Amino acid sequence: MGTFENRRWVIIPTTSIGEINFSNILETSEDTLRKSVDGTKTFIKYDGIQPVSVASITGVSSEYNHSEIGTVLNTPEWSLQEPLA
Repeated sequence: MGTFENRRWVIIPTTSIGEINFSNILETSEDTLRKSVDGTKTFIKYDGIQPVSVASITGVSSEYNHSEIGTVLNTPEWSLQEPLA
């Protein structure tokens, strides 16, 4: 896993973006968040133990490691799939 060994990701509803304390996570602002295709979810990442401000968000998912979040983000829910010609 290399540099991502201690990194964790969680998915949250986009309606909870206002609850994020950006000083506790690795994203810097709402503008740096990637959203699901339908715009209802986003994810945040942090190193180490889940910050209290993240744990208190309603609807926060369980934690994902690097490999797991990669699998999630490769689904149609997160990536527009281009049709094969």
